[in-house]
Amino acid sequence: MRLNRFLAAAGLGSRRSCDELISSGVVFLNGQRVEKLATQVTPEDDVRVHGRVIHVARPVYLLFNKPRGYVVTRSDERGRRTIYDLIAPEFSTLFHVGRLDKDSEGLLLLTNDGDLAQRLTHPSHEIEKEYEVTLDKRFDPAHSAKLIRGIFIEGGRGRFERIRILSPDCVKVVLRQGIKRQIRLMFYDLGYEVERLIRVRIGGITDIKIPTGSYRHLTPREVESLQGTKSGTILKPRHRQPATRPRTNPPPSQYAAGATRSTDNTPQPP
Repeated sequence: MRLNRFLAAAGLGSRRSCDELISSGVVFLNGQRVEKLATQVTPEDDVRVHGRVIHVARPVYLLFNKPRGYVVTRSDERGRRTIYDLIAPEFSTLFHVGRLDKDSEGLLLLTNDGDLAQRLTHPSHEIEKEYEVTLDKRFDPAHSAKLIRGIFIEGGRGRFERIRILSPDCVKVVLRQGIKRQIRLMFYDLGYEVERLIRVRIGGITDIKIPTGSYRHLTPREVESLQGTKSGTILKPRHRQPATRPRTNPPPSQYAAGATRSTDNTPQPP
């Protein structure tokens, strides 16, 4: 096995970041500093990083149902509750794949597979994510076309792939983008505030039976779908026209305080 793949399988990051570890001179193989990125290793070899013996970890893939009020980070300088407070200690080193903001809920992937984590979040691949969005007032169906065409928000031109009305004030939207606070910003631009935001699907994976704050292991078929072996799960990006229209955004504190709406945008992620 190539050394970078071995290190990635041990949970040290993506293959690219593991190449950077090797290049920095902190990786040793059988007592010798590794200098070649193409170095091959076997299970019998002694591999150390920063002096610590490295073993290939069994791949772990969890589907977690994030509750509202928790931040997606391993530790928080402001002392807020994090999703890792709800996860067994044996899974405390897993990567979170993407994010949900503190006030958002729903499905989140956790894994020690650095390659897969990078692939699912890299801009060169787009994976569908589906959300149920509850608004502060009745949704105007005339706004659907504009949301699908795209709206200039902080971070770029945001657009929905699809939108479906579930009830007068609740819609289901599908994204392939990953702009920070995209859903909240797009609806805010049209005069709505998002009261509840739940991610209900990632690629082909969904599960309404996972209790809030709980998780389960992915099935082999689900892992296979995320790795892109199932047709249509991971999609190539479309050509986009560059954004040319500048936007002026009000200070974030105005939105947080419930300031009067305007056509400007405030940074508020999904």
